[in-house]
Amino acid sequence: MGAFRSLFLITFALVFGSSHADPDLLQDICVADLSSGVKMNGFPCKNPSTIGADDFFFAGFAQPSIPNNTVGSLVTAANVEKIPGLNTLGVSMSRIDYAPGGVNPPHTHPRATEIVFVLEGELEVGFLTTSNKLISKVIKKGEIFVFPKGLVHFQKNIGWTPAAVVTAFNSQFPGTQSIAATLFAASPTILNDVLSKAFQINTSEVEKIKLKLKPKK
Repeated sequence: MGAFRSLFLITFALVFGSSHADPDLLQDICVADLSSGVKMNGFPCKNPSTIGADDFFFAGFAQPSIPNNTVGSLVTAANVEKIPGLNTLGVSMSRIDYAPGGVNPPHTHPRATEIVFVLEGELEVGFLTTSNKLISKVIKKGEIFVFPKGLVHFQKNIGWTPAAVVTAFNSQFPGTQSIAATLFAASPTILNDVLSKAFQINTSEVEKIKLKLKPKK
């Protein structure tokens, strides 16, 4: 009887103590209702009767984009906001196009690991560990590199021609924090004195950087 009681308690603890919610899907699909005002971790499901093939389709990678900005790169995201059918599936992708010498500046994805596949060109890529060790490599067409979840990373087109990559994430909405924009273009703004001390520059230089990174209206 004592052994049975112990087994019951262990089973109860495993089932109810460690599982606040079922980690697996409870239905075949849960297409995101992007128009819903309900706030939750993800999106509520659309009525199944309104679901169609277009909820699982995206043509945004078919043609290269032309980077027309100061950094020389342009990201085309294929996340749950573009493909509602990704809701609850835990995956997404993006395409990044680079002008010659273009950079995807240092940034992080707080909710996902990223894997990069080079479509065209040659890039220097790298990430920084929490002990400030740089892990970098030059990669070219057909090669792959991985950026661990949450770590600061970057890519630079080191060729004389345009380059492009396709990336995949283990999140339907990985999120992106560009280091420069996060610090110098925050709203409300971070105190100049804080940034001045952090980067060991004077406050006038902080102001100049803030003006350069200020979002265009």
